Amino acid sequence: MVSGGTCIGESSSRFSEVRPPFGRWLPTRSKTSGCGASAADDPDGQTRSAAFVQGLQQLGWTDGRNMRIDYRWGAGDADNIRKYAAELVALAPDVILASGTATVAPLLQATRTVPIVFAQVTDPVGAGFVDSLAHPGGNATGFLLFEYAISAKWLELLKEIAPHVRRAGVIRDPAQTAGTGQFAVIQSVAPSVGMEVSTINLHDAAEIERGVAAFARSANGGLIVTASALSVVHRDLIVTLAARHKLPAVYYRRQYVTGGGLISYGPDIAEQNRRAASYVDRILKGEKPADLPVQAPTKYELLINLKTAKALGLTVPTSLLARADEVIE
Repeated sequence: MVSGGTCIGESSSRFSEVRPPFGRWLPTRSKTSGCGASAADDPDGQTRSAAFVQGLQQLGWTDGRNMRIDYRWGAGDADNIRKYAAELVALAPDVILASGTATVAPLLQATRTVPIVFAQVTDPVGAGFVDSLAHPGGNATGFLLFEYAISAKWLELLKEIAPHVRRAGVIRDPAQTAGTGQFAVIQSVAPSVGMEVSTINLHDAAEIERGVAAFARSANGGLIVTASALSVVHRDLIVTLAARHKLPAVYYRRQYVTGGGLISYGPDIAEQNRRAASYVDRILKGEKPADLPVQAPTKYELLINLKTAKALGLTVPTSLLARADEVIE
C-alpha cells in the first residue's frame, strides 16, 4: 500500500493500494496495488486499511483467496510516493486505491489506463483528476474528503468554543489547489463572525514552527488546520505547537483531537475507505471509472477534548457539548 492508492484485481488480476504509508498486500488470484501518504505503523493508516479490507470482505473479496493486494506507504515523502506509484503501475493491477491528493497525482502521471479509485481527495476537478464529479471521464474516480463549504464551519466552531479569539491563523499547503480553496471559503465568512484571517504555510517542520510562533506573538489568536498530506505528516508537531502557544485550534479530522487537539469537525475517514471498496468491487466486475460519479461524504463527526479545553482556560458551551459525537475527558 502506497499512501495514496490501492489496486485490486480478479482471478489472474491484481489490486494495488498507494497511501501515505507504504506496505504490501498480495492476493492469490487477483492482483491489487495500493499507495498511501502515511507510514505503515501509523494507527490512523492501519484503521483506514482495516476498514477498506472489511468492505471488500463484505462484498466477497478476501486477500489470499480470490484477490491479491500490494501495499505501499509513502510516509508523506513525495519522492517515495512517486517511486511506489511507478512500482505499483508496473505490477499491472486491475485497480488501484489511492489515499489523498498527493498520491493520486503521481499515479495519474504514471498511468492513464489502470483504473484508480481515490479517497480523501478534496478537489479532484481542480486538481485535474476528473472532468467533473458527475462524469469523471478518465481512469480515476472516488470519494471526496469533503466539500469546501465545510471550511466555513471550522471558523464558526473556533469562535464558538473560544469567543475571545479575533484572529485565525489558517495552516494550509499552498502547493495544493485544495489549500487555496479551503482558505478562500474561510476568508469569505470571516467578516460575518468578526474575525481576521491569515495563512500559515506548510512545507517542513521548521517553517511550521516559525509560522505558528510568529502568529502567536499577537493576542487573541486561534488556529484552523486545513486538510493536506503535510498537515497529517506534521500532526503531532501542530498539536504540540498549539498547546505550547496556548492557541485554540480547530482540526478537520478526529486523529488530532484524540492526540491532544482541542476540537475537530470532519468526515469519518474510515467510512470513506469502507465505501471505496464498493467502487473497487464494481470495477473488478467490469464497470469503468469514467462512468462512476465522484461521491461526497455521508457521515461527519464532531469531537471535543475537554482536557485540552481546560488547559487553555476555556469553558465549552453546553450547546456545543450536546452536539458532539464524542467528548474526550
